[in-house]
Amino acid sequence: MGIQEFNSLVVLSAEGLRPFAITLTKDREAAQDLYQETVFKALAHRDKYQPGTNIKAWLSTIMRNIFINEYRRAERKRTVFDTVQYAARNDAPQMGAESKLRLKEINTALYQLPVIFKQACLLYLQGYKYQEIAEALGEPLGTIKSRIHFARKMLQKQLDR
Repeated sequence: MGIQEFNSLVVLSAEGLRPFAITLTKDREAAQDLYQETVFKALAHRDKYQPGTNIKAWLSTIMRNIFINEYRRAERKRTVFDTVQYAARNDAPQMGAESKLRLKEINTALYQLPVIFKQACLLYLQGYKYQEIAEALGEPLGTIKSRIHFARKMLQKQLDR
């Protein structure tokens, strides 16, 4: 299948995904962004499509995966930022001494990690995907996953003390 033919097939088939995008996002603008991201990824990864298979199902899977990944990323960001904002607010109910101490221990342990682990871990906690961290740091994907894994283990060991 030629590039031109594939592109036409994707664009025509993707039109039917707009209602699915709205169902997932519950917002027209977010649905439009999701739709565009889906078409972009489909065109960028045309080599992974096997001619003769159901292209609408392939596109739906891409859309669903993009939505799930973005949702998870937003949740990680929200968790990290909520914790930091809660600790930083002066008008918030006073945190117990134990909670303040625990938060301080976590931050101290995080910033005491070796630099190669700390960089990847901080980017991960900010909500970046493994692939984006790998590209930003110029390292292979497997290396980044390994560093984040070991950073978690080091943090857990440090905090258990």
